[in-house]
Amino acid sequence: MSSRFTLSALALATVVVVASCGSTEETPTAAAPATTAPAAAPATSAAPAPAGATLSITDPWVKTAKEGMTAAFGTLVNNSAADITVVSGTSPLSPMIELHEVVDQDGKMVMQPKQGGFVIPAGGSHELKPGGDHIMIMDAKEPVDPGAEVPFTLTFADGGTFEFTAIGKDFAGAKEDYQPGMDMGGESDNG
Repeated sequence: MSSRFTLSALALATVVVVASCGSTEETPTAAAPATTAPAAAPATSAAPAPAGATLSITDPWVKTAKEGMTAAFGTLVNNSAADITVVSGTSPLSPMIELHEVVDQDGKMVMQPKQGGFVIPAGGSHELKPGGDHIMIMDAKEPVDPGAEVPFTLTFADGGTFEFTAIGKDFAGAKEDYQPGMDMGGESDNG
């Protein structure tokens, strides 16, 4: 029974240490009773962890494409106590990745580079979606088929990075064309 208690206490201590990453509070040792361990360190006492360790993404996907341009989507989630600003991205799929937004320009919805990048608020999220902010993939070097796994690295304003893999999915909604000089309806914004 004593070894079970010791293993349980060690497991709990490990969870508390991981949960309080950067905390200035002491964490219990394996000899401390499990009932005296705090549930988690208060947010006010935790030092912010590096941005890459506190960002995650839910449902990352890339619109399937035979060639040329496409885009990646998902919801960026910031689990830190400070805003995170994504300023650029890279992928082996293409030498040119841009952070884009969709804006109303003279009554037309037009894609353009997002000045200043994507800001994910502290404790919040930022959705990347068709018809809104997205990660633009220019000149894809190979087709993106359904189920394809496409790796990305995002870079933050502070120099940190975050890596994730997005899955290729068919999508025909919102009339996305992802071609330069095109509005969201597939018409040239030059004519």
